[in-house]
Formats: sequence, C-alpha cells, structure tokens
Amino acid sequence: MTKDKKTGTASNLEEQALTAEQFVARLKTYASPEEAQGRGHLAADEEDIIIGVRMGQVFALAKELMRMPLEEIEKLLESPIHEVRVGAVSIMDWQARSKKTSEERRKELFDLYIRRHDRINSWDLVDRSAIYVVGHYLFKKPRNILYELARSKDTSERRTAIISTLYFIKHGDVQDAFKIAEILLADDQDLVNKATGWALREAGKMDRQGLLRFLDQYAAAMPRVTLRYALEHFDRDERAHYMDMKKAGR
Repeated sequence: MTKDKKTGTASNLEEQALTAEQFVARLKTYASPEEAQGRGHLAADEEDIIIGVRMGQVFALAKELMRMPLEEIEKLLESPIHEVRVGAVSIMDWQARSKKTSEERRKELFDLYIRRHDRINSWDLVDRSAIYVVGHYLFKKPRNILYELARSKDTSERRTAIISTLYFIKHGDVQDAFKIAEILLADDQDLVNKATGWALREAGKMDRQGLLRFLDQYAAAMPRVTLRYALEHFDRDERAHYMDMKKAGR
C-alpha cells in the first residue's frame, strides 16, 4: 500500500493492475480440451463455453487475484466462458470471507451478486459464492430479499435463497432455513430440491427438534430427493418412518 504524495490518499497500484483481461489470459493457459469433454454438464445453457480448467486451478488463481476491483469482476461475470464466471464469483467469495474487507465493499459485492444474477446462472456459481457474498452480508440485516428470490421464476435465484441460509445455520440461526424450505417444497427443479434438503440436513444438526417438527408436518408432501437429503444423518428406523410417510402421501 502506498500513499499519493499530492492528495495523501491511499492507493494500491497492485489492485489497479488486477484486470479481467489478465485473469482470462492466465486462466486460458490451464485450458485442456480433454478436461472440457468431461465438464459439459457444468454449462448453464447452450451458449456457455467450457474450456476445461480444473476448479482447483480456478480457485487458486482467483485467490491470487482476489484484490481485483469490482468493475473488473463484473467484466468477468459477462464472459461466455463458464470457468471465467466461476473465477468471478470465487474472487467475490474470497473478498467476502476476508476479515480485512470493509462493510462498504461487502455491500458492493452483495449488490453486484443480486444485480448480475443473470450471469450467476448455474448451481456451481451459486454454491461457490452465495453463502458468504449473500448470507454473510445479510446475517445481521433484514432478509426480505431471500424470500423474493425464493419465489423467483429463475432456478438459480431460488437456489441462492436457500443456499444463503447455510451461513445463518452455521451460526446457529435456523429459522429462515425452515421458512424458505417451506416455500420451496413444491419446487419442480431437482437442483432446488437437493439444495433444500441440504439446508434442512444442516439445520437439523443445530436444531434437531425443529427438523423433526418440519418433517412431521411436510415429509409426506416433500420431493423425495429433498427428504432423502434431509434424512442423511438419521438412523435407519427414523429414515424408514419418514420415507413411509412419503410413500403414503403420494
């Protein structure tokens, strides 16, 4: 960190040099056609380009360049290359996790995430960033936005709503997880159903009685995959009990 002699304000030449163009150029050096062939399932849509970079390499590069300015991160989000957008949300995640990040920057990251959710459009992009960029930011704030997202027509936005609650759950706050899970019980998308079951399972670790009450009320109507995820840490007899409720409620 240096100081401008004329203004006395702090400036960081290193941060100024961290550009989207630099990130993309370095990322492409890791591209592998062979790797790309096995990662087609990650594509968000037909226009999504997979160049075959392993996620560990994307995450490592994002951490190295995590001080990238917000406007450059948005340029990454605009890329048609899937791994570049993974890099964008990874940089956002690393910044959101850092104890050195100011509350002002956390808000900027959150605002960018919500404003450009059209580019955070697959399960892996959501899972890589929603917990800290969204959940951490909202932890001590009103959470109305999550309920709006839970009722969205967009699958990725609904997944963000429930995945973000994992930060709350980690800190002992499970009520929003149960409430949002209730909203999502009739969801017709497997990616949302799995995420809901994941959140319920984790909420149950903090509040087993709360999960039992939820299951007693909704097990018969829950999507099967949601119920299976929620029951992962139950013993065999308990799992059988709730799965029988599901069978009877078909």
